Amino acid sequence: MQIIEVGDNEIEALSDLVKELLIELEPDNTATIENMPLYQVAKSLFKSKKIWAYLVRHNDENLGIITLHECAAIYAGGVFGEISELYVKPEHRSSKIGTLLLRCAVDKGREMGWKRLEVGAPPANISPKTIKFYERMGYKCTGPRLRYLLD
Repeated sequence: MQIIEVGDNEIEALSDLVKELLIELEPDNTATIENMPLYQVAKSLFKSKKIWAYLVRHNDENLGIITLHECAAIYAGGVFGEISELYVKPEHRSSKIGTLLLRCAVDKGREMGWKRLEVGAPPANISPKTIKFYERMGYKCTGPRLRYLLD
């Protein structure tokens, strides 16, 4: 099993796994998600150094990804990291891939000088396993996350 820091050669694999994540989260929007320019967005974000990502690969099969970006807030004491996407293919979810990816995020956060990592997760009543996974890894629930679309 390889853990690869994503570069130009892995952007297509990364965007494919992000698509799988989005379809899993919103299956009713599959047609819309299929038409999203995920590869182009990922390429642009990497080119501008707005995100970092890691990919787990085994025998030429891409099994999981994590993406990170930097945020800033007074409450956080300055800059911190946020996990944008974390996805492991369903058939590999009990094989510690998520744990490996979160460890990569922690290592990157320390390298960047961040004091914390934050992550948005689905509500506990919808995805209790996800919440328990993060809690086992030392994350604490701090409340719901909301969004407002500007377009």
